[in-house]
Formats: sequence, structure tokens, C-alpha cells
Amino acid sequence: MLSNKNMFQLSVLSLALAALLSACQAGTEQTPAPAAQALAVNASHYHEVQLAGAEYQLFTDATGLQVQQGATVLSRYNGAFIRLTVQPLGNDSLLLAAMDDNSNSLYIWRFAPAEPTPLQLVQQQLISSRVVDDLCFYHSSENQQLSLFLLGGRGGADQLLLQQQQQWLTQPLVIRELNIPYGSTACVVDQTAGVLYVAEADRAIWRYQAEPEADEGRSLVQVNKPFGQLQGEVKALQTLPDGSLLALEEQPARLLLINSDGQLRSAAAVPALAGASGLAVSMRNNTATAYISSEDAEAVQQLSLTLPLANERSPKAAITQLQPTLQTEAASQRGDVMDDPAVWHHPLKSELSLILGTDKRAGLDVYNMQGKRVQQLSVGRLNNVDVRYGLNWQGSAYDIAVASLRDDNSLQLFAIDSSGKLHNAGNVATGMDDIYGLCMYQSTQSNKHYVFVNDKSGLIQQYRIDSDGTAWQGTLVRSLQVPSQPEGCVADDQSGTLFVGEEDAGIWRFAAEADATANGEKIILVDGSTLVDDVEGLALAKAGGQTYLVVSSQGNDSYVVYDAVAPYSMRLHFRVSTNTQLGIDGSSETDGLEVTTRSLGPGFEQGALIVQDGRNRMPEQGQNLKLVPWQHIVQQLKPL
Repeated sequence: MLSNKNMFQLSVLSLALAALLSACQAGTEQTPAPAAQALAVNASHYHEVQLAGAEYQLFTDATGLQVQQGATVLSRYNGAFIRLTVQPLGNDSLLLAAMDDNSNSLYIWRFAPAEPTPLQLVQQQLISSRVVDDLCFYHSSENQQLSLFLLGGRGGADQLLLQQQQQWLTQPLVIRELNIPYGSTACVVDQTAGVLYVAEADRAIWRYQAEPEADEGRSLVQVNKPFGQLQGEVKALQTLPDGSLLALEEQPARLLLINSDGQLRSAAAVPALAGASGLAVSMRNNTATAYISSEDAEAVQQLSLTLPLANERSPKAAITQLQPTLQTEAASQRGDVMDDPAVWHHPLKSELSLILGTDKRAGLDVYNMQGKRVQQLSVGRLNNVDVRYGLNWQGSAYDIAVASLRDDNSLQLFAIDSSGKLHNAGNVATGMDDIYGLCMYQSTQSNKHYVFVNDKSGLIQQYRIDSDGTAWQGTLVRSLQVPSQPEGCVADDQSGTLFVGEEDAGIWRFAAEADATANGEKIILVDGSTLVDDVEGLALAKAGGQTYLVVSSQGNDSYVVYDAVAPYSMRLHFRVSTNTQLGIDGSSETDGLEVTTRSLGPGFEQGALIVQDGRNRMPEQGQNLKLVPWQHIVQQLKPL
């Protein structure tokens, strides 16, 4: 029987075969790199940078960190520093970060040569979560965040947030914990692509997403022989402007130039070093100069690589960032559990309103306006839920919530009393094969209550909910159709309009009345940049005489606000990002969402956007719901 370790190695080799077989078969010619030349400096880590047209040398040795300009020493900081890394700040200054090997403390300095004190310590922090083997900066142009990855060799990494929207945090904040392979030795981030590379010793190089709210899935870049080209333990990584990767093997010292698709472009031995550990790169036009150093502080080796001309990659444009100010308790289970929220408004006291959230494994959870779970209804696997008001049940006035129940493809009915307690009010069979999304509609013409429910086949059914004073019944009154799988939908009671999200394609508009035509109109298309499939939650917001359609764009972890009337102009594209003061992470992989513009009490006087968070971090735990005050969104809306 294979041990766990052998099983893991077999898994890596299998992945390697699938990922690299085509590259190996292609027989890509490896261009030999030129020989390295020694510099007149001994250092464990060495960087050469250019600021305001002047060259500076930054390096660590056995006694500390030193900054020089030619032969002139500008600054020095004593310590046993390892893994020196730098990050340009864009204002003739840069950040330096290193670990003190004796104390496992993180040091961050700002280097600004024009200032009276060029090197200033801005942060010193003991790292207690793990022994740090490498560290690498990431500046997200899209989300306007500066973070630092701390890589541990025992199978874990932390992502520390340092700056958000040009504001420095008083203390770095751990915004993500990553599961990386045991024995990881080096990391680097491709700032333009938002990609984190991690070296797993002498076994493999992996690619992760660097955004803190992104999917944690990884892909294989390179692997050791015989299925790849790695031979020794990878001790350092660097990226180049064209997206290719430099990997430094320790012993024998060897520098590999790897294309972004994992193919080896060239390999150069560095025989002057008994063992290599440090790697830095500077660029001049299409020439990359690599500086290779050793923990034994031997002479730094300089190696120049001429790169083919490549199209310049531009940073991604910034996306508006809004912060949640409240979150609900996490689901009790980890994994894909929660889906869609709805709001029940208390008839007298807005602060006593409730948030309903579906649990795709168990039923319905109910939360108060402090985010605390106050009721659980274990009725089965619910997907979407919606609420309407005023429908008699058991001889009294109740409000109604309806959810799609996937256990038996039925409509699960709930009666809500005036205190906000929910009661199981039975089911309505649909005859669907794979029930999915749902929303409610109350006609201003007939005052009747309706439920729109859809199936993964594209079928949409409309049911009328009637009351005999004691129980509720459902009657199928109409069927609609979209070409492929829908889910999110929302109905505008005032205008009699139904909006349906076709997940891979866009958004449809139908007339909502039961006797209306079944013909629909596709009004908004997935464009692959702003609205990226899957199109998930849909909600309507009425404010200032305008009606807005709010959509979760799951494919790029963002949200889009459109006018809900033709020509359906886009008014805002935004993400929900980290609230550092309240310790609430952003939201991503959102399924369902809801908007209300009625008061929900203090902090939400103009209502709220409520989104399901598919990756609940800080700390890593079950999914939950995040709330953003609606007034914060209104302030960002583009004028007509």
C-alpha cells in the first residue's frame, strides 16, 4: 500500500504529465544563457535599483542591511536579515522587506534617497504564525491594495495587507491564509497578471491567484525530472515584464528562464557559487540583469539575459471598492453552503428587521440586524428565497417567504408572523426536474401573489399563491423559457417586469403579469470584462425616483448596477473589499444578493446591499452574508 507521501508524489507526477507533456513533445529548443560575472560585493541578497535616474545597491550580509550609491554608504541597519525583497512605490521611493532570521521578525523599510533620512523603518513585527522562508510583495492595481506574502516551509502562507486605497494600515492585517505544499521554498508575484508563484523545493513550481478574494485553486508550471526540467531545489523566483519566470536552483547553482506556459526557454549554470539562494532582477529595455547571491555571502554574480521583444502589458484598471459594515455569522459547515438572501421588514421597528439566507445543505437561516443567527429551519436543501407581505394563514395576517427546495423540486412556503418568527407553511409541487432560482411578484393590478421559479434546463414557471384563510395553495399559471441555465431573478411589482439572469449569456426581461405574453427580450449581455459569467444574483433598488438593477458578476468577483429601464445603462461597477477597521473581509464568488432601500436601523438608514460571500476569510470559515450601506453605493453612481 502506498504511503500518504508516496500518494502525494504520484499525484504531482500525474499532474505534471498532463500539464507538461505537450511542452516536452514540442521539443522546445533551450537557448543557452551567457556566463555570469562576479561583482565586487559579497551579499546574501542583493538588489540594484534605479530611482530618479540614479543607481542604488541594496543588500544584506552577515551583519545587516546596507544601502549604497556606488562606493558611498547611504544607510545601514543592523540585523541577521534574510530574503530581502523590494517594491516600487511610484514616487521616487520603494519599500524593502526582510526577515530577521534570529527572531522571525518582519522588517519593512521605506527607501527615499531625496529625504534627509533615506532609509526609514516603517514596520517591525514578530511573526508567530509560522517560520518564514520567503516573502514577496503584491500591489493590486484593480483593488488598490498592497500586500505581502509570508511563505512558510511547513505548508502554509499568510497574506498581510499593508495599504488599501492609498491609506497605510496602522498594523498589517492578515487577510488570507493559504494552503501551500509542505517544503515550499520561494515565492514571487506577477504584479500585472495577479499571479503568485510558489516553489515546492525540488519538486515543482505552482501558480496561484494573488488576489485575497480569488479562488485558491492552483495550476502546475514546472516539475522535476523526468517529467519536467527542474533538477535542484528552487531557492528563489523572479518574474519578467513579458510574464516569464526566472527560477534559481540552489545546488548546483542554475538559473532557469521559464515561459508563462511552463516551457523552459534557457538554463545557465552559475559555477562560481557553491550554493545559490538570492535572486533579483533589473530591466533595461529588453535586457534583464539577474543578480545571484548566496547565503554564505560569496561574491554576487551578475548575468544578463536578452529577451525577445514583447507587447507591453498594462496594469488592470482600478475598480471602485466599497466596504461591508456588517456580516452575519458563518455557516456551520465549510464549503459551498449558502446561496441567496432576502429581507423581511419589521412592520413597526426597522431595527428589528431580519435577513433570510438559504442553506443549500440544510434549510433556511434567519439573522437579526446584528448578524446573529436567531432561527434555523431544517427543511432541506434550499437554493433561492424571496419575501412578500400580507397573505392570511391559519386565520391571521402573515407575510410570506418562498424558497426553491431541491430535495423534491418543490416550492417551500414559510409564514412570517408580526414578530418575525418563521413557520413551515407547506410545499407546492412543481414537476420540475432540477429546480434552481426563484423570486416573488405581487401584482398591483390584481393584488395576487406569484412565484417565478426556474429549472436548470431554462424553463421558468409562474405560480399563483392563494389562501383559503387557513392554508396556502399554488397554481401554475404560465411558463417561460430562456435558452440555457438561469438562476437569479427579480420582479418589479410596480412596473410589472420580471428580470431573469441566464448565467452564461446575460439578462432577460419579461412582462410579469400572469396573462402577459411569454416572449422575452435579452437586454444586457455578458461582455467578459464588466459582466462576466456566471450572472448570479439579481435585485432591484428604487431610490430618488430611479430604479436600478443590481447584478452579481461572479466570474470577476464584482457587482454591476444598471438602470432598470431602456437603454439599461451601466451606472456602477464595484467590488466589496476588506473593511480593515471592523475586521470584515471582502466578498467574492457571490451567488445570491438582495437590495432594500428601506431602513434596516442604525447604519442602514437608507437600506443595504446584502451579498452572499463564497469565500469567507479573516478567519477562514463557512460562508456568510456581507452588508454594504445603500447610501455608500448611491454616492458612487455615475450621473445620467
